[in-house]
Amino acid sequence: MNKTLGERISELLLQNGMTQRELASKVHVTDVSMSRYVKGERIPKGPIIANIAKALNTTSDYLLGQETTEDAELEYYKVQRMIARNCKEWSQKQKNDLISALVQT
Repeated sequence: MNKTLGERISELLLQNGMTQRELASKVHVTDVSMSRYVKGERIPKGPIIANIAKALNTTSDYLLGQETTEDAELEYYKVQRMIARNCKEWSQKQKNDLISALVQT
């Protein structure tokens, strides 16, 4: 089953421990606009999708359902870039959680 943009955003909000209001603030849209995106009543423009993806630590392709299965090495580099791009904004707890996840393998 293909998920909608709103379903993907909702799922990522849960994974990131974030509310729609917090996401709206980070993306610089109103709470009402974010609610409409999540409900599927509106489709955000490209720059807003990019900002949502960044705030939720994912890609625009994933949000739009365009991501295809990639080989493990490419996936590794994509995750590495995402971490490097966003880690300055993470709390110490988030960094520690990432380290814990990596050493639990």
